[in-house]
Amino acid sequence: MNMRFLDACWGKPVDRTPVWLMRQAGRYLPEYMAVRSKCTFLELCKTPELAAEVTIQPVDYLGVDAAIMFSDILTPVEPMGMKLDFVPGPVFESPIRCMADVEKLRIPQMEQDVPYVIETIKILRRELAGKVPLIGFGGAPFTLACYMVEGKGSKDFAQIKRMMYAAPDVYGALMEKITTMSMEYLNAQIAAGAQCIQIFDTWGGILSPADYERYVLPYTVRLINGLNRMETPVIHFVKGSGAMLDTVVKAGGDVMGLDWHVNLGAARNLIGPKMAVQGNLDPTVLYATNEIIEREVKRVLDENAGRPGHIFNLGHGILPTVPPENAKFMVECVHRLSQN
Repeated sequence: MNMRFLDACWGKPVDRTPVWLMRQAGRYLPEYMAVRSKCTFLELCKTPELAAEVTIQPVDYLGVDAAIMFSDILTPVEPMGMKLDFVPGPVFESPIRCMADVEKLRIPQMEQDVPYVIETIKILRRELAGKVPLIGFGGAPFTLACYMVEGKGSKDFAQIKRMMYAAPDVYGALMEKITTMSMEYLNAQIAAGAQCIQIFDTWGGILSPADYERYVLPYTVRLINGLNRMETPVIHFVKGSGAMLDTVVKAGGDVMGLDWHVNLGAARNLIGPKMAVQGNLDPTVLYATNEIIEREVKRVLDENAGRPGHIFNLGHGILPTVPPENAKFMVECVHRLSQN
């Protein structure tokens, strides 16, 4: 098996920089759209054979060094008792507003409530044997809470912040319950065979550094500390966290995901040599010419300056209108320019 991704997670030397893309299984690939045309997004997530198929598609096409299970961060929230739909983004029919709503939430039994996730991982471990490692993932407690309280994506996140400031008992109870659920969900993925876990905190950067430390960090610490991560590295990605990396690093984990708003080299200097990093090309660079894509790949690699413990990735998910051949060229550039 190609182990350079896992070796880089642990900070070991590699023959060339490993690379994969957030949202690499998705709408930019015609092969994905062909599968997706036959079912809804949720049906795709809940059909292990199809979820495994679209997971493997970009591994074969792009030549990346890791696969990430096709699913959604909100998958385990639905069996907590919240009706979920995608139109096209995620929408919860009845958002959380009060303590009674929190008390109604249940902690799913993962084997019974999300068996399709576990089965998808088992299929992928068989299909990917001898190829590349498999990444499992989940949402960080705060990002899940944002969706559960707002009911959908938001521009100002007024509802979750109102709860955080004005009803801290409700906020705390919700975060405790989500953290427990997330811990069990990610541990079920590890038990099923996931070889790495990425925790996505997409909305962690909407808070001030002080509020992040007070209202988010304790729950992320508890989640990461509760994972059975003996030989399973944990990647922690907080989008928009460039101004508080010194706080985010306290969450633990083995790899810090970086978005494109920070200089990767400066971030590594701040974080220190013990933690690997992942990132951090601006996703829109993939609309550029090959010349510019190669220039920007080289810039990110130069910022890392050959230090072990770097996984090349975009600073967020690949955009659905990116030409697939541009993504493939980017992967080729990373491998060629970083070859030892």
